[in-house]
Order: sequence, then structure tokens, then C-alpha cells
Amino acid sequence: MPKFGQMTEESTIVEWLKKEGDTVAKGNILFTVETDKAVMDVESFEAGTLLKIVVGPGVTVPVQSVVGYLGEPGESIGGGDAAASPAPHAIAAPSAKGGHFGGASLPAKAATASPAAPALFRISPRAAVLAGRHGIDPTAIKGSGPLGRVVERDVKQYLESRGGKPTGGSSPAQQELHPAGQQQAGKPVLMSRMRQVIAERLTQSFRDTPHFYVTVSADMTDLIAFRQKLKEAGAPHTLTDFISQSVVLSLREFPIVNSSTDGRTTVQHGQINLGLAVSIPGGLVVPVIHDAGSLTLAEISAASRRLADQARAGKLTPDEMAGGTFTVSNMGMLNVENFSAIINPGEGGILAVASVLPQPAVRDGQIVVRQMMKMTLSADHRLIDGALGAQFINAVKARLEDMDLWRGMTS
Repeated sequence: MPKFGQMTEESTIVEWLKKEGDTVAKGNILFTVETDKAVMDVESFEAGTLLKIVVGPGVTVPVQSVVGYLGEPGESIGGGDAAASPAPHAIAAPSAKGGHFGGASLPAKAATASPAAPALFRISPRAAVLAGRHGIDPTAIKGSGPLGRVVERDVKQYLESRGGKPTGGSSPAQQELHPAGQQQAGKPVLMSRMRQVIAERLTQSFRDTPHFYVTVSADMTDLIAFRQKLKEAGAPHTLTDFISQSVVLSLREFPIVNSSTDGRTTVQHGQINLGLAVSIPGGLVVPVIHDAGSLTLAEISAASRRLADQARAGKLTPDEMAGGTFTVSNMGMLNVENFSAIINPGEGGILAVASVLPQPAVRDGQIVVRQMMKMTLSADHRLIDGALGAQFINAVKARLEDMDLWRGMTS
């Protein structure tokens, strides 16, 4: 079992694409695994014959565990491994209505399948995401991939044959917010590996890290008008781009916020590796813009767009999800007035960004309507005191409201 990233300690076999006795070429995909962040293909680094599968689908094992043997036909592999491996358990199926992220195998709807050896429905990670977005039940699609696996082009063809209309009963937004989908009331369902690890890490962070919160309101009126002019000129920046750049510049000014602690020692990070929380069907991932402090606004914009697209397509690599030093969680598109976020383990803070909303504000002694956006800093109180947290978030606010800064960066 490969180790995908520094934080990954165990992974789950989703499906074997080769069976015992199959010839394997170097570079062939042997199996897929579900980590805490994604479903990934595992390629063979050697050629040979798959002599034995030790760990079957649905089984979670520590990284570096033996999951199978590759060698020459008839070669002895010893014994005991199969008996020592844990018993398989059911895994959460990637229901289209549930929007479960990633590719998997699940029992097909076949009356002839026996309980002991059900037929398997196979779907690729990208196909599962696309089906989830459109409310499609993917078990109705005939797969054209290996072993009948449903791949992205199959979902697209299925959509086109029905005029692009969803076949499920809930919207994509509902699918993301309610990953249980058709779960029966009162019936426990095993969480996906992603949700289990999200629960474990955030519970640990909230329990072990003393959080405190500081909220400010930024006047985004002028920046929104400036952004519209840039868009008309062919530079379609998002508000997240400006927020990210403001955070990076403020982390340069207050490097202690770009630090981490284990409660005994403190590490001030030499680079600003900015995490951007991205919602995907069935969970949340945080791709990281590495060395964001050396990037221009345009480069941050390009990196953000690329990582978000890869996250939603299930194509992020472990390196693209590791090494964050500070995170931005933007829920501006979800019509929320304010929220606070839980700090990612190993970081000193996270900035929660709410929606831009028209609000009454006082300008030159007059009450006027302005486009206001609340931001809340969650900070590790072991590292950051209240005054420093207030100075940092007000520095972010001041930069968002500084039109001279943005004119200089985009001229």
C-alpha cells in the first residue's frame, strides 16, 4: 500500500483492476485506493504476473502493508498473509444522488447475484463526480472502460442522450450538502474514508488547539467595481484571488501567523503555503498553493483555478494537498452572513470568508448602502494573542479596501 502524502497513515482498497493470474505490464493500473482526500489509481512499477491478492476491496490497511504479490508464474510466495489480513467490510457506495466522491465498486442491481459473490459496479473517480453533479444514477450507465467500468465519456454520452437533464431527485448543491443521499432514516451507514478522516482530524484540532476568533467587516464596494472593470478588459479575477493575495501580503507582515506549534516548540515557516478549502461531493479538500508569497496576483489566480478544477475532478496529487501553513475558507457563494472555521492541524490559523451583502454603513456622516463582507480569523492561542490576531485581520481588511494597491498590481 503506497503512502500518499505525509499525513496518510492508512488507505482502503476500492477495486482491483487485475485478477490473480493476470499478466501485468509496467505502468498497468493494479488497483484503486481511497485515501482521506481522494480515490487514486496505483500503477505497477514492475512487469510480471499477479500471483496473489492479499487485501481485497473494502479493506483498510496501514500504508506499506503488503496487499498482493507480483512475480513469475509458479513462484512461491510463502503463506500466512491472507489469513492475517483483516476481514472485508462494506464501504460507502458512490451513489449519484449522494454525490460520493471518487471511483469505487459496489454491488450491482442484479437479481441473479448471490450474496456471497455479487456482481460489481465499477466507476472512475471523474465519472462519479460528474454523475453526482448532474443527479444521475450511474448504475444505469453501460461502462466502456476495463471490466465494464463507467468512465467520464460514458456519463457525458448518457447526459447527451437525455438532453443533458439530470435523472436524480436532488440538485447538485443538495448532493454536496447531503452526501447520505438515499440513506434510510435511522439506519447507520459507514462513512466514506474521506469523511472519517475529516472527522478525526478536525475533532483532534478542535480538542487540542485553543481557538479564539476575531471578526471584521470589509467594505468591498470599490473592489467589486474595480474587478468588473478588469473583467471587461479580459482579466476575470475572482474575489478569492484578491482575498488570497491580501492574506499572503499580511502573512508577510505578521510571520508569526504563518507558524505552527506542538505546544512545546514553535516553527515559523520559511514559505507561505496557502490552502484553499474546496467543497467536493461527499467532503472537503484543501489544495495548497505552494510558495504563494513569491507569486503575483495573476499567478495566484491561475494556481487557484487549476487546483480547484483538479479538486472537483478528483485529480489532485498528494503533494498538492500537503504542506499548508495557513488556510482560507470562502463560503461567499453560499449566502452566509458570518461563520467561523476549525484550524487545519499543523497550521496557526484559518480565515473564514462570508458573503458580500448590501449593508447600511456610515460614510462622511451619512448612512449609505455598501457591499460589506465579514471575515473571521480562527487563531491558535498558543501562538497568537488577541491583539496580534486583530492586527492581522485588520491588515487583510485594509488591503482589500486599498484600490491603489490593486491598481499597481494589475497595471
